[in-house]
Amino acid sequence: MGFFERVYDVVMRIPQGKVLSYGDVAKLAGSPHASRQVGWALHCNPRPGEIPCHRVIFKDGSVSSGFAFGGPQVQRAMLEAEGVVFDENNKTDIDKYRWEGD
Repeated sequence: MGFFERVYDVVMRIPQGKVLSYGDVAKLAGSPHASRQVGWALHCNPRPGEIPCHRVIFKDGSVSSGFAFGGPQVQRAMLEAEGVVFDENNKTDIDKYRWEGD
């Protein structure tokens, strides 16, 4: 299985209302120093709506300004619909919502 497929496998397992950072996904995909490549893999998401790339955020709790499927407001709204709360600085408590794996 290639790197992109491993990324998609990890992201598919993130449950609703939970998030991971790009670095978390890279680590779980077996390439701990490949967080930028995780971003590229998600940007190329071959199955939007099936692979929940909106659940991957920056380690500081912010959403991507380049969210490929509608922009940062759409990503935030999708997460909020799942119960993820953001503060006035557009950040969430990643430690509170981080998925710990299965």
